[in-house]
Amino acid sequence: MPVPPGLILADAEAQFCCAGCQAVYQTLRACGLEAYYRLRDNADVVATPVQLAGQSFEAFDSPTYAESFVLRHPDGSCSTDLTLEGLTCAACVWLVEKLPQIAPGVVEARLSFSEATVRVTWDPSRLSLSQVAAALARIGYRPHPVRGGASAEMHRRETRRRLVLLAVSGAIMANTMMLGLALYAGDAGHMEGPFRTFFRVLSAGLGLVSLAWPGATFFRSAWMAIRLRVVNLDVPIAAALLVGGLAGLVNVILDRGEIYFDSLTVLLFLLLVGRFVQYRQQRRADDAVGLLFNLTPSTCHLLKDGRTTDVPVDAIQSGDSVEVRPGETFPADGVILAGRSMVNQALLTGESTPTAVNPGAQVYAGSQNVSSPLVVQTMRTGRDTRIGKLMRLIEDGVRDKPPIVQFADRVGAWFVVVVSVIAVIVFAVWGMKAGLEPAIDHTVALLIVTCPCVLGLATPLTIAIAIGRLSRRDILVKSGAALERLARGGRLLLDKTGTLTEGQLQLVRWTGVSGIDHADLRRKTAELERRSNHPIGRALATALLTADGDSTNPFGHGFEITDIVERNDGGISGWLSGQELRVGSPRYTAAAGIVIPPMLESAARELEQSGATAVYVSVAGQALAVAGMGDRVRVDAAKAIADLSRLGWTPQILSGDAQDVVAATAREVGIHTKVAFGQMSPEEKLARVHRRPGETGAVVMVGDGVNDAAALAAAEVGIAVQGGAEASLSAADVYIARRGLLPLVELVQTSRRTMRLIRRNLLVSLGYNLLAGSLAAAGLMSPLVAAIIMPVSSATVLTLVVLSINRAMPAPSSKEPKPWK
Repeated sequence: MPVPPGLILADAEAQFCCAGCQAVYQTLRACGLEAYYRLRDNADVVATPVQLAGQSFEAFDSPTYAESFVLRHPDGSCSTDLTLEGLTCAACVWLVEKLPQIAPGVVEARLSFSEATVRVTWDPSRLSLSQVAAALARIGYRPHPVRGGASAEMHRRETRRRLVLLAVSGAIMANTMMLGLALYAGDAGHMEGPFRTFFRVLSAGLGLVSLAWPGATFFRSAWMAIRLRVVNLDVPIAAALLVGGLAGLVNVILDRGEIYFDSLTVLLFLLLVGRFVQYRQQRRADDAVGLLFNLTPSTCHLLKDGRTTDVPVDAIQSGDSVEVRPGETFPADGVILAGRSMVNQALLTGESTPTAVNPGAQVYAGSQNVSSPLVVQTMRTGRDTRIGKLMRLIEDGVRDKPPIVQFADRVGAWFVVVVSVIAVIVFAVWGMKAGLEPAIDHTVALLIVTCPCVLGLATPLTIAIAIGRLSRRDILVKSGAALERLARGGRLLLDKTGTLTEGQLQLVRWTGVSGIDHADLRRKTAELERRSNHPIGRALATALLTADGDSTNPFGHGFEITDIVERNDGGISGWLSGQELRVGSPRYTAAAGIVIPPMLESAARELEQSGATAVYVSVAGQALAVAGMGDRVRVDAAKAIADLSRLGWTPQILSGDAQDVVAATAREVGIHTKVAFGQMSPEEKLARVHRRPGETGAVVMVGDGVNDAAALAAAEVGIAVQGGAEASLSAADVYIARRGLLPLVELVQTSRRTMRLIRRNLLVSLGYNLLAGSLAAAGLMSPLVAAIIMPVSSATVLTLVVLSINRAMPAPSSKEPKPWK
């Protein structure tokens, strides 16, 4: 970070952008950990100054926290998991795991960089957990309690179990392949009998271990399917593994024929890799709910017996009184007991303008207190809050996607039945005609060469490569189902703020009276609004500084503004050079008795009619200017809407903003005002997403906020756009990381091309299975040849897919500009 001129110290070896960074440096130097800076610099990351003011970690020492999150060990030590802010690179891992040197009494610190959590083990007789947390904060990583710890631990155990199975299967596959190569070479070069027998027995032993341990997954699934009288792809897979394994074992015992274990272990490993990738995809969907937990604070200020105590949010109950300070998030739904303030509810409603609240008003968890301290009596906590119910809606939406049976699945179900029946017939016919051994050989060849993984490659590979190509164009797609649904036309529901618009308040117009120095007035206005807690005030200050070329000067212009007062009705005032400067809404300005010239009143009305917010600037009781703060429509929105309409989509707007603002945006982008809906809550957006009776097209939701998350999860396809809240990104099926709406058009066009390719590749796969299966059933293909052809056919399908995708969707040029840079 650049060092402000006022903080540069003469003759000092190291300079710091803030007191926080200086504290971190001194801590590392005292502990002999200066190597952190070398590791950090090599990682090429952008650092941000830490904030040390106002941090309190008393809540970590509360008995409630210890009961819920701390594990006590027999040796007297304790351990807990903490979520860390500010992790950026491998140097952070190195530094956090040096915590025992920084805080004596810490036994061990193990960091999971991907999950941003650290497991700390410490000696409670030497230091408390709050001291451990403070030590982490001193080196730049603010800790928080891990929410939903039991579920996270369960997922960790399941991931570990699957990785162990994958590792065992891979190791056995590698060894059986080496043994198989030795046996094939030995058959060609007349290997001596004892060596050949030893290699065959060793290969059988390894293969049986692989079938009995990692392969048990498929046997259990197939057995359950048979018991429930349903068909799934694991039935022929299990049959191929079982018959091939038994046939190989018999041939090892009788010392004749092929043993198949090399081919079976390769097949098993590839199948387990596919299952693990599928499991990771489901985990990403489940993480949507976990991310929403982070939208509410982990601790809060509990008022009890006249004292304020920091406690975990999970410890508060209905009826408790909590203090919520300016800039903090409400931990629960409740009623205001004392205080007046402005509350930003954009998280829940999408409304970008904060609203005034007084004693008796209801507030909701996840909303933010803007200006003044409030005392709130809690009514609903945890999952009973409004945002908790929103979590459940998202969870249901993620798990209960509309049931669309893909063509490949329908073909796969018939394939399982047909292959199973044909295998029984082949075994019976060849058994009666030529005996048991030929019957086993031809049946095993049939099951291996017609393995459903070959048929299943066409669809997932085409989708996987299409998704990879889209990701290179900064369009991230979570599942192939989204591409299939986007290939159809239907209803396209668009949020306004951040989707059709830029999502940030900007200065759209400045109108002032003549005869004054407006550059000077803008600088004074920016200096006053820089002290504001109101989001419109802060945005106005930033916009004015940028407009005058002073956005890099965070320390003001030397103006001495005194007696600054910010009111809840949307305004701020202060004294400058003996004159009162006021900046605020029309209501605030009128209530103060400010004289407003007719031309400024007319300009304010025009701003409000266009959907912008009017802000008056007054000096000494006279309004001198009106600033218009608005959210500009994206430059490509109108063209994108027109293109999507031609592709068979019907665009509509769902927004939490006022109806007149939404209608103005609709007219600008070319959407009929009858389908532009304003003042919509998350629940109302969710109701609009549900499919209507008789509706055949897909329902797609495009949004960027947490208030859109439930609708994104419930829609057949949820699309989050650049700059969206983290929870909305996880609830969505697609994330567009490029600015604008034209990437959405590209996504729809790519989806259509991909579905055409899938249909063609399915025909190729079916043709292969028909030909190869016929040769195996006729006795013209040995199990060895089938084991060789099976991976060759898979490679053939892969080549066709790659060539098709390359022709249909050329890679982006390396010179193509990145719009966010």
